[in-house]
Amino acid sequence: MTATLSEFSKSLTVETAFTVLAVAKQLKAQGKDVVELEIGDSPFDSTASAKQFGVEAIQNNVSHYCPSPGIPEFRAAAAKFVKDEFNIPAEASNVIVGPGAKVFEQFFCEAFLNPGDGCLVFSPYFPTYVPNILRRGARPVFAPLLQSNEFRPAVSDIENFLNTDASPKAIFLNSPHNPTGGITTEQDLRDIADLVRGKDVAILSDEPYCHMVWKGRHHSILEQPDMMDQAMACYTFSKSYSMSGWRLGFCVTGDRIADAVGKMINTTLSCTPALVQLAGKAALERDAAERDEVMQKFREKVVLLTEGLNQIDGIHSLDPTSTFYVFPNVAPICNRLGITSHGLALYLLEGADDDFGVACLGGECFGDAGHGFLRFSCAEPNERLQQALDFIPVALSREDRIAAFLEKNPKFRLAKPYEVA
Repeated sequence: MTATLSEFSKSLTVETAFTVLAVAKQLKAQGKDVVELEIGDSPFDSTASAKQFGVEAIQNNVSHYCPSPGIPEFRAAAAKFVKDEFNIPAEASNVIVGPGAKVFEQFFCEAFLNPGDGCLVFSPYFPTYVPNILRRGARPVFAPLLQSNEFRPAVSDIENFLNTDASPKAIFLNSPHNPTGGITTEQDLRDIADLVRGKDVAILSDEPYCHMVWKGRHHSILEQPDMMDQAMACYTFSKSYSMSGWRLGFCVTGDRIADAVGKMINTTLSCTPALVQLAGKAALERDAAERDEVMQKFREKVVLLTEGLNQIDGIHSLDPTSTFYVFPNVAPICNRLGITSHGLALYLLEGADDDFGVACLGGECFGDAGHGFLRFSCAEPNERLQQALDFIPVALSREDRIAAFLEKNPKFRLAKPYEVA
């Protein structure tokens, strides 16, 4: 008899982007030309100082254990960074280092959630939020983000959660937002802070796209008075500094919470490699100009893709506000063709043409509120984005191929029409 897996392990769901990535890579290996707009990875090189100081750290044998919360010089640099750029009152003791930002979802849930507690999640949502909530035996409570409200979280939904849930304990915020590209405004954050301040409620503020705000600047809940002891903001080097493979991120929070999370790092990961932290410190201190230049290139890609998609009949996307994703409403097309939005995404990749495909994601990969949408990443050269834009209307006109795709994949037949705003 083999050892039985836990019910939790059997229930785990994963990021669909990586699943579609695997399919796209397999098709490319077989000779198909695929424009990959499914994964949220930067197409640019890591910034110059990060590479230089990372190599120097290796050459200097910076290859041993370091303090679990992070090396002092990185924590100080990260605290200065968020204070200078986002007006967050952080000191070095408020910074805890990890391998990317995602791990702090788990540590936040371990810090605050007990079995049965409610955790508010706005849908569409980043796919790993829910498994981390369920890992603690807590309950995800969903509220929708609407295109008609620019995908901003409704403060009334937070108020309702606090007033009606049996055990309201935590809220997940994500701004700039993946997958929709929406932002939570400074006024929204002020209103949210006023609602939760002084209550036994914690906020995870997921902020990986903090330099991809195309109108104004990024704002964090930690800017609001007295939020450090009720909130944890998470940052990564993957987007701003194109360092996804380095696996470097950090959280900012109050001393009491930081101490608890540092212990979690100690008992799981031991530490984040010091050589990676030195590369990140160099990026923070030296590469702002290079970073901002790359961010403008991302903005050009988002504008190109948004404007091109909006010229296709049946597709509607909001003007870009943040991130390098475009999240268009395709419900009219899905209703006409009788296909789910993720089915439409996979048809564009696998079924529309034998030699060419476009990889993207159906909005339902990010929760029920994503039905009827697609998510496109802009992580390809501009000429490849244009190829995708030229291909999509041709693919949508091939109704015989759509019928054949649905015959082969009946699970993607649309059971009932999507609501069209």
